[in-house]
Amino acid sequence: VLATLVLPDSGTATVDGYDVVRQPSAVRRVLAPVITDERSLHWRLSARENLLLYARLQGLRGAQVNRRVDEVLHTVGLEPAHRAMAGGLSSGMKQRLLIARALLPEPRVLLLDEPTRSLDPLAARSFRAFLRDELSGRQGCTVLLATHNTEEALELCGRVAILDRGRLLAVGAAEELSREFVGDRYRVWARGPWQGVMSALVSAGLVREYASLPAGAEGWIQLDLRIDGALDGAAETLRALAGAQVDVARFERVGATLADLIGRVVARKRAGDD
Repeated sequence: VLATLVLPDSGTATVDGYDVVRQPSAVRRVLAPVITDERSLHWRLSARENLLLYARLQGLRGAQVNRRVDEVLHTVGLEPAHRAMAGGLSSGMKQRLLIARALLPEPRVLLLDEPTRSLDPLAARSFRAFLRDELSGRQGCTVLLATHNTEEALELCGRVAILDRGRLLAVGAAEELSREFVGDRYRVWARGPWQGVMSALVSAGLVREYASLPAGAEGWIQLDLRIDGALDGAAETLRALAGAQVDVARFERVGATLADLIGRVVARKRAGDD
């Protein structure tokens, strides 16, 4: 829909202020979808020849063609391999060539769908660094990334959007969404009459939930807590444990994973629908 390849059944969407239904040509001038299917490359042409072909197809002419091809080869780091046949490039280099092709018309927004799914771990890490440091950082390009890899999304994205069954459930910075839907998570190593303290804190609404498991000999247990109120809530929890003569060996904040966040958001929204 955002790439103007299909029409929406309902609702509206804009890219850089342009409506995808009423102004598709304007949208296509500012947004470039990266087609990550390697088969869309001409394997018997070199990397440079592929880009020369697509530059002309996109309306570039004369000296502008070579200038822009040189620029995108430099941007994606393919200058040393520009004479290599596309079919002989590694998967990571093919992905860079596909992005170079999308960059030819100088878009302000790049749309990528699962760009690292076919890459090995080292190539995927290098590709993520390229997206973050070069495209988004130095080039100032907005990158819209669709992925099921939650670790990748957390590493790359300043803002995340959570979709379920075609509906947008939440959008914002991951840390802000985590605080809203998950709460602050803490891990405590404790020994003593902690059960009554936890029950009281849950009843008071300070601790959303907790789980416990043995943490070694001599009665120590590990408590995983979800606490409201950030640092104030953590301080109140620690005071309550100390006041009940519970020994605390360690009390630390642990980050919620994006998978935790997605699970909480989807569960809450579905419960609200019911």
